[in-house]
Amino acid sequence: MDFKTKLNEKVAIITGAGAGIGEATAMLFAREGARVCCNSISESASEVVDKIKKLGSNAIFVQGDVSTEEDAKKIVYKTMESYGKIDILFNNAGIVIPGSIDTISTENWDRTMAVNVRGVYLMSKYAIPFLKKTGGTIINNSSSVAFKGVKDRAAYTASKGAVLAMTRAMAADYIEDKIRVNAICPGTTDTPSLAKRLAKFDNPEEARTQFIARQKIGRLGTPEEIAEGVLFLALNKFCTGISLSIDGGMTF
Repeated sequence: MDFKTKLNEKVAIITGAGAGIGEATAMLFAREGARVCCNSISESASEVVDKIKKLGSNAIFVQGDVSTEEDAKKIVYKTMESYGKIDILFNNAGIVIPGSIDTISTENWDRTMAVNVRGVYLMSKYAIPFLKKTGGTIINNSSSVAFKGVKDRAAYTASKGAVLAMTRAMAADYIEDKIRVNAICPGTTDTPSLAKRLAKFDNPEEARTQFIARQKIGRLGTPEEIAEGVLFLALNKFCTGISLSIDGGMTF
């Protein structure tokens, strides 16, 4: 297979690469010529690596929990061991635990913040020394809910607002190091994670209809559409500190 060259010889780390947006981005990056470290907390991203290798591209799997310091360090260092550099970090790993302030447990609040916010901090902390050498880029997965609140998503909304604010702070901190930092802000996206959440409703089809109604365009986004936005942020050298909304009109 002939590869395009938009990311030729670039090395990318993608967390939460086992399904959904992470998988779609890993596959797109591989098709564009990147060498990809695919991370997931389970072994799911190993299957994505197999798919990438079948394309004739290069990828490794590193299992780990991004909210754990040793695992975050391991993901970065294994990438360096395999490829000798890092050009792109896509902080994609995240969880969604429903609930309002008075219904979500303290344990679930803390877990949401650990994965969605601490995970971005830890992965970036250990990758930045290597990104300084390549003039690389970080893309953080925030969300449309950072701009518009939705019901029963208090912890998730707070965490994604933190990711968006952190993105802007990071962009300011590292602009002189030639590291660009941006955020992708997806609307509701048709992923396996969403399917699992919908299955827990008393009426999953009705819940799906309500989720679709959030997007004025009248449908859910696809992981591939979000991945195209991540690729844009990886490539466009005049973007730093921005939030790219791909949300079907959810936030206008």
